[in-house]
Amino acid sequence: MANRPTKRKRKVPMLKVDEMQKTSNESVNAMTRSFEGATKATQAITAEIADYTRRSFEHGAKTMEKLVGAKSPDKAFEVQTEYARAAYESYVSYATNLCQLYVDLGREAFRSYQDLTAKLTPNHH
Repeated sequence: MANRPTKRKRKVPMLKVDEMQKTSNESVNAMTRSFEGATKATQAITAEIADYTRRSFEHGAKTMEKLVGAKSPDKAFEVQTEYARAAYESYVSYATNLCQLYVDLGREAFRSYQDLTAKLTPNHH
């Protein structure tokens, strides 16, 4: 008869109940901190979008006033050119700020989980 392979039982360390409770509490705390950080970052994003929208509308309204008051086609073209340049620069600045805010959102959302993982991961130095 062929020898059957024997199954070896692995010894798995059992966590104590208090260690499991502590880990569970830390996990809940990490989740709560994550939501708090994400909420603050989302509020900053919302404020940036609202501010940009307000500034953009005001700039457009002022440009329309200037266009209506333009005395010549050359002056109207100058107003439009100035508006296009300023709108482009404003948008690039807005997009850059918004991008950074989204990066911050991601960073904030996962920071507490990184901290928790660092606590739970044994250090083998």
